[in-house]
Order: sequence, then structure tokens, then C-alpha cells
Amino acid sequence: MPKKIHDDDVAFIRALAELLNDNDLTELQVMREYGEHDSLDVRVSRRQEVVTQIAAPAAPVSAVAATTTAAGAPAGSADAVEDLARQPGAVTSPMVGTVYMQAEPGSPPFVAVGDQVAEGDTLLIVEAMKTMNHIPAPRAGTVRRILVEDGAAVEYGAPLMIVE
Repeated sequence: MPKKIHDDDVAFIRALAELLNDNDLTELQVMREYGEHDSLDVRVSRRQEVVTQIAAPAAPVSAVAATTTAAGAPAGSADAVEDLARQPGAVTSPMVGTVYMQAEPGSPPFVAVGDQVAEGDTLLIVEAMKTMNHIPAPRAGTVRRILVEDGAAVEYGAPLMIVE
């Protein structure tokens, strides 16, 4: 049975795109049913950048590690991001959320590249569903790399830092 075109579908899709941007989401999928054989299945996603901070002898340097296209496929090297998560000192995100590098705006960050940390020290916060989750250091060591920026959205298993 051919699908009917509904006048409000375009407005609905635009509203979904606004919702995606206003709530800092990376993807949103909705199925709207009009009747038994008539529905609209919409998936809206946006481009996301992963930023890497590399420790250099003099000072940290920021570089883009990889970007994803609107379809979600890697534009750069996805293997590079996956390899970071597999490094022995990698600290990965235990949830989907937003990263905060300090306890509150204007306060100093929990850690910086080159800092010594003890097991259990807070490295950063991942906010998920209005809950602030402190991410502890899994072991004592030195922060070698910070792989995310303050306010960045992260996925489950995404590499956050390297602590060696």
C-alpha cells in the first residue's frame, strides 16, 4: 500500500532536528504511526568530532583524531580511536553522557596532562540523565593524554584518558 504524505511530517522532522541540537544529542530515531498500514520512521543524526589532546615535551597540543559523518561512518581512522580504548592505561566511559573536566564552571580541572593520580582519584565527571558520575582513576599513575574536551558528548566505551 503506498504511503500517504502528511503535511505535518516536514514540521515534525524539523522539530526532531531542533530537539537533537537543543539537548546535545548525536542521534534520535522515532516511529510515528498514523494507522495500521501507514507510518513514518525517522532517524536524525548529526556529525560529532572526537578531539585528542597529546602530551608534548613543552605543552599539550590539541588535534582532531577522527570525525564521523552524518551517517555515523568514520571520516578519519576509526581504528585509531578504537586502539586508544585498548591501550593498557586507557580510561573509558562507563556510560553515554556529557564530559565535565571540573566540578563546576570556573573551578580548576580535576587533572591535567602530566599530573600524578592515585587509584580512586576523580579524573572527570560524566553527566547522564542529570546525574553527575565521578569517573575514578582505575590505578595510580601519570595522566599521559586527555582524549576529550570539557562539554563533549561521549558514548559508552569511548576512551577518555590515558593513565600510565
